[in-house]
Amino acid sequence: MRIAQIVPGLRPHDAVSNDCRGMTACLRSAGYEVTTFAWSAEGVDEPVHDPAMVIDWVHSPDDVLVYHYCTGADAIVDLFRRVKARRVVRYHNITPPGFFRGWSKGYVDACEAGRAQIARFARMNCDLYLGDSSYNNEDFITAGVDPRRCETLPPFHACEELLASAVDDRRIPRVGGAPLLLMVGRIAPNKGYLELVDALSVCRQAIDPASHLLVFGKLDQNLAAYGRALHARIDERGLRHNVTIIGDAGDKELRAGFAAATALVLPSAHEGFCVPVIEAMALGTPIIAYASSAIPETLGDAGLSWESRDPALIAASVGRLHADAELRARLRERGRERYAARFAPAVLERELIRIFGRFA
Repeated sequence: MRIAQIVPGLRPHDAVSNDCRGMTACLRSAGYEVTTFAWSAEGVDEPVHDPAMVIDWVHSPDDVLVYHYCTGADAIVDLFRRVKARRVVRYHNITPPGFFRGWSKGYVDACEAGRAQIARFARMNCDLYLGDSSYNNEDFITAGVDPRRCETLPPFHACEELLASAVDDRRIPRVGGAPLLLMVGRIAPNKGYLELVDALSVCRQAIDPASHLLVFGKLDQNLAAYGRALHARIDERGLRHNVTIIGDAGDKELRAGFAAATALVLPSAHEGFCVPVIEAMALGTPIIAYASSAIPETLGDAGLSWESRDPALIAASVGRLHADAELRARLRERGRERYAARFAPAVLERELIRIFGRFA
């Protein structure tokens, strides 16, 4: 049995790329022949082939084709119709277009096109719909897929590399004992950055004027309007000296940021899984989150979560964690336990081999 994985692109520090590479390594260690296909690749230490070649590589009904579905691709829909192999949709979710209306027509169009393909894949009755979360699988179940064709497998990740990394704190802000709020994720409307800035403003007023926000996240220039709105909000709240944005952080700086933070503060309104949550768990950073989309499923009881992203509520949570060492220690312990039980590499590997056992 051959297994082909198709991913739109492979690059370092990318969640979908990490999942594809982790699945490849796991399946190979179990004795399967696995090849990766992508339209673009950088920083990859193995051959990556053009997806147009897949149809010649998986040509037997015993073979398996896995598509990492995170964007629209008409060519893959056509390929899934023609291929003789068994078909797996590895679904990472696509952000609903409404989050981008008023910010980027290109993003709206791309997300609409991408989500429109959910129904097309659903009608194909693929052999397996493999979601990062049960929240993701609901998109296909709602579109008519038999739940028995769905499985949930959290994404493979690079948390162990973070745990093993040295620390580089040269660009990490020194806050002198004040709360340090950490946010990890691209700068985009669904992530809740405007609400996060408002929460920081409340922290400065109610907890400590030196309260600081550290962001590890890049801004796509197609979302430049949102980036301008974010910086305008920072200036309106008088926070220019209380916000640090690092768009090119590597593992050493990520490790330092998680170690220094009072909490990972996540007001995101849409996540298909949210890898920064398990990074925080693995590294022992407390978590404050808006209980939206897949976040409650990923977080469990390992953090503080609320069905509101009211800035005053977020700030109150930061203040409680900042003042309560016992609570911080308890959340660190819960996070590490949950990571070990649900998201550690050995756990994901066992589950993936179990799931692919249906194709043996």
